[in-house]
Amino acid sequence: MVTCLGDMFFPEVGVSVTRLLRRLGVTVEFPQGQTCCGQPMFNSGYHAGAARVAARTVELFRDAEHVVVPSGSCAYMVRHEYPALLRDTPARAEAERLAGRTYELSQFLVRVLGKTRFKASVTGRVTYHDSCHLLRGLRESEAPRTLLRNLDGAELVELPGGDECCGFGGSFSVRLPEVSTQILDKKLRNIEATGAACVVACDSGCLMQMGGGLGRRRSKVRPLHLAELLDGDER
Repeated sequence: MVTCLGDMFFPEVGVSVTRLLRRLGVTVEFPQGQTCCGQPMFNSGYHAGAARVAARTVELFRDAEHVVVPSGSCAYMVRHEYPALLRDTPARAEAERLAGRTYELSQFLVRVLGKTRFKASVTGRVTYHDSCHLLRGLRESEAPRTLLRNLDGAELVELPGGDECCGFGGSFSVRLPEVSTQILDKKLRNIEATGAACVVACDSGCLMQMGGGLGRRRSKVRPLHLAELLDGDER
């Protein structure tokens, strides 16, 4: 599942995910009809519309053995909101089935494939930002860190306040830009204080938010999705 931001703004992330999984022996299929997972509508209160999108997505991915998502927020939507949205519909059973076999990328690599050691595509110091839905929604903090700690050629430096929001929050950054900017400024100061060459995240929304801020500051720190960092030779 490529996600909207991956499709429109970060196609290189989708390429890295596909290349990475194929190198590990996974057969990757990409359903051409996929659209948004429905989370923006759901978070804005349009639950009926989100349910229609969810039902379509469930049907589209019904034959997949596993669904791998390079986004904690979209994986959370499928795993936790789809079953509730479709609870009173004929798609309920399929929604629960899909939820049980959907994984954020780092979870799939570590917990399903058992792969934890990779060669970094970027060498030197890296730091990691916990995206809110991955950390608080999926309660996942260890899988990405396991991969980053074991990277050949890179050194993980923990980010002060790494578990704090970057200020994106989907439509939050549009509705409350002043608050979002203040949250982001703190995050960027912490990132630059680590001395890392790049900040890694598992969600393109966070990368868009932090990357925009880093660009405006003319910072040398590079924002990278985890898939791009792992897109070297697997050990």
